[in-house]
Amino acid sequence: MSELIVIAFDDEATGFELRAELVKMQQDYLIEMEDAVVVTRPAEDDIKLHQAVNLTAAGALGGGFWGTLVGLVFLNPLIGAAVGAASGALAGRLTDVGINDEFMRNTARALPPGGSAVFVLLRKMTADKVLDRLQSFHRRGRVLQTSLSQQDEDKLRDALSGNAAPIPPVTPPAGGA
Repeated sequence: MSELIVIAFDDEATGFELRAELVKMQQDYLIEMEDAVVVTRPAEDDIKLHQAVNLTAAGALGGGFWGTLVGLVFLNPLIGAAVGAASGALAGRLTDVGINDEFMRNTARALPPGGSAVFVLLRKMTADKVLDRLQSFHRRGRVLQTSLSQQDEDKLRDALSGNAAPIPPVTPPAGGA
């Protein structure tokens, strides 16, 4: 089951920094994300969603490929590519995967103007190592919402507020290779 975590910041840059760190953690196999979106609120009436994957572009690329392939069969690859790209872009634009956009917009209304929030949908994570990697975000963010257990949510809140107890180093078992 996936876990939703929403972390808010008083500035926009820190939200993008956190998403970049989450991507690095995913490359290091510490977490497995389904979705990671930075939501910014540049002004009182303006909320912007910065999706990790541009579905419109991905749909256009996939549609263009399949359209060209079908066009080759019917001896007109250019028309096939154009129709395929247009239909793929439309399908990508209408597709909403991961975290619901309306939910993110409603939650972002709690942000101050100039602030940001990172919405993360996690499949798996190695909690102790992830909390250790979040040390650079001490006293910079606050947890708005999670679907974590109360104990795990408290650990995350402590890590972000700078009150986390240091994580003890892992020692290898004695007498083994």
